[in-house]
Amino acid sequence: SGLKFVGFAGSFSNPSKTRLLVAEATDRAVARFGGTSHVFDIADLGAGFGAASVPGRTPDLDRHLDAFLAADAIVVASPVYKGSYTGLFKHFIDLIDPAALLDKPILLAATGGGHRHALVIEHQLRPLFAFFEARVLATGVYAASADFADGRLADDQTGARLDRAVAQFADHLQAASIRQARAVA
Repeated sequence: SGLKFVGFAGSFSNPSKTRLLVAEATDRAVARFGGTSHVFDIADLGAGFGAASVPGRTPDLDRHLDAFLAADAIVVASPVYKGSYTGLFKHFIDLIDPAALLDKPILLAATGGGHRHALVIEHQLRPLFAFFEARVLATGVYAASADFADGRLADDQTGARLDRAVAQFADHLQAASIRQARAVA
């Protein structure tokens, strides 16, 4: 399959639990549906990424933004910062044309210190991607610090929720495969 999964972690920390969660989601998607994955975070966008960043002027930003826009399916996650996604996560999203994510399937995820921030997916991320008219998957995945151990996702319930969310790509990816086949023919 030529499916392309892209994961964006809105974290600047390295290593980060947010990137681990995004990488786990894209790995599970590739294992289930085939294809390739491309995962990046804020640090990968270049040392100067910030308010002055403009597409077309920064090779690191351009490479990851192009991959994000060309994806058949996307996983996005942000660490929770003061009850919401991070500012640099939002800045990256602000660089995207409003029509660019139309009908694109997106798995929403977030990480935080405790479970009290779990609704950030519903109150912050879901409305953001609804603006783009993306196909946001029904199941979002929130993982707290306690859900990780030894540099990996270790909580079985969170893993099962992640599997459930990844499975929801199926209907959307079938349509993408049909479009790809028609383009080749």
